[in-house]
Amino acid sequence: MFYGLNNFIKNILPKRLFYRSLIIVATPIILLQIIITIVFFDSLWIKANKGMTRSLVSEVKTLYDVYQNEQTNKEEILDLYNKNFDFVVRLKANEIFPEEIPERWYSPMDRSLRRELKSAFPNSYWFDTTSYKDVVYLKIKYETGLLQIFFPKEKIAPSSARIFALWITLPGILLIMIAIVFLKNQTRPIVNLARAAERFGKGEFVKEFRPSGAREIRQAAYEFDRMRKRITVHLNQRSEMLSGISHDLRTPLTRLKLQLALLKQQDLAKKNG
Repeated sequence: MFYGLNNFIKNILPKRLFYRSLIIVATPIILLQIIITIVFFDSLWIKANKGMTRSLVSEVKTLYDVYQNEQTNKEEILDLYNKNFDFVVRLKANEIFPEEIPERWYSPMDRSLRRELKSAFPNSYWFDTTSYKDVVYLKIKYETGLLQIFFPKEKIAPSSARIFALWITLPGILLIMIAIVFLKNQTRPIVNLARAAERFGKGEFVKEFRPSGAREIRQAAYEFDRMRKRITVHLNQRSEMLSGISHDLRTPLTRLKLQLALLKQQDLAKKNG
């Protein structure tokens, strides 16, 4: 089981040292950002969103309860809310209440607003957070009509989420880019050493090989350079030895050829005489 899992991991991992090193450096940064983001949204953003939504629904519930009192001046109440609570409230008499609610279950803002409105106005509310960019459209059923309420999204959505996402994303990208630059500088000497070894193995002349990089890589490069020089000296000595042997063998062979040629010429002279 572990052998198969080990082979599977080896197959999906990149084969080059640079990309493996990048994964080793980038994975902790990405995991740390994910953990911080989850903790932030769970402990800060979502709780702040719930508290702000509960406060807003309480204000709407207060408006609704005061508005139901027949002894109050309804126009004055609406004017006060529009002036002091950053609301735009209107009474729509004899208007049909919408049945369907546009739902976004993936949105924490929509979930919190739906939960609080359901507890305060069961089956008598409707809201829309998508039609307007910065405004939430809310309808509360009232007698034969409805209360139409507009309020800014900032009242239920903390604005620090975007700033947090920006600050958690940009430093991570910057750190990964810095890591890429350093990793390239660290892997370049290894690539140069591999290329030099490949060229030397093919019999090509390696000119001015300079060890660079970390201490271990420099040590390996120095040892390779010393080995290359020793092998080059050995090859030169062997070539010189073979050249000397061929020269020494060439002299007696030339003499034998000359003597054979002279013998053949003497036999021809005797035959002609």
